[in-house]
Amino acid sequence: MTELIAVAVVFFGSYHILKMISTHLLKRKLIKAQQYDRVGILEEPKSVSDESNRYPSLKWGLVALMTGLGFIIMEVLGLFNRQMIHGNDAILPIGILLVCVSAGFLMYFFIMNGKQVKK
Repeated sequence: MTELIAVAVVFFGSYHILKMISTHLLKRKLIKAQQYDRVGILEEPKSVSDESNRYPSLKWGLVALMTGLGFIIMEVLGLFNRQMIHGNDAILPIGILLVCVSAGFLMYFFIMNGKQVKK
């Protein structure tokens, strides 16, 4: 499994490096041809709405809070039943942590949607 992850990371990194180099060469070629207006075509599209990331500190604060809560829950469950939490095949801690992190993102989503509805 680790070999598969290593190969995926190498290919992912190689793809992005090649994409960056080819974009740079293409932009340089367009600038040398004095087609400055077409150079803007190659830029990544900006997000349509600035409202989507208006409160980044709120989002990451909620995610950090819920991650901490997930770790606390895992520790409390570990006090009662050590075999449930520890071991090579213990999936429960990962599940608890993922549920808590996604609950933080969902809380942020509902807070932001509530603000948009009020406007």
